[in-house]
Amino acid sequence: MELLSLEKQLSQNAYPGRGIVIGKSEDGKCAVTAYFIMGRSENSRNRIFVSDGEGIRTQAFDPAKLTDPSLVIYAPVRVLGNKTIVTNGDQTDTIYELMDKQQTFEQALRTRAFEPDAPNYTPRISGILHVENGMYNYAMSILKSNNGSPDSCRRYTFAYENPQNGEGHFIHTYMGDGNPLPSFEGEPEWIKIEGTIDIFADKIWNSLNEENKVSLFVRYIDITSGTTETRIINKNQ
Repeated sequence: MELLSLEKQLSQNAYPGRGIVIGKSEDGKCAVTAYFIMGRSENSRNRIFVSDGEGIRTQAFDPAKLTDPSLVIYAPVRVLGNKTIVTNGDQTDTIYELMDKQQTFEQALRTRAFEPDAPNYTPRISGILHVENGMYNYAMSILKSNNGSPDSCRRYTFAYENPQNGEGHFIHTYMGDGNPLPSFEGEPEWIKIEGTIDIFADKIWNSLNEENKVSLFVRYIDITSGTTETRIINKNQ
């Protein structure tokens, strides 16, 4: 597998949809995650990220223009002890609640499937970072339709132990624009993670398609102390 430039992957794809990045900072000190959302419709574009406790949630920028909250208003990031959960939908809550009852990441996601938004059947992508006592590992998941058929769900989980400095993985909902939108294929992309939190956030934001990008969340978690730094960028201000 080729180590890719995240900026290049983003700039060459006008519509990756929603995306999760997880990895380790260049200096090896921090667990890193990023989550972005994009939109083609007014309903999807009418959103911002806001802080919500240790996590974030989506919120309508103009409540009067919100037509259907079902798949656009949710908590993408929640924190359960030493675990940070990042997803593209309300399965964040499912993972949080079932892991709090001692179920695993995979067991929690067994109760969910892709989104019911025919004909796209948008994949549910999820990630989890586990930082404890100076140790760090992470996992990513995608739940997708059977090649566009809603009759069965394909479930893939990818687990990463001992992440290397300056490296991470990127998973997103769509391979590009289209009608219906083509679902992500293959393993999460192996990407470089470069610079401080501000440099990394700027690189992602500036690489996203200007017309379609909506919001970005980036967090660096100190692997030794557990302290966090967070950045939120919203196109709607």
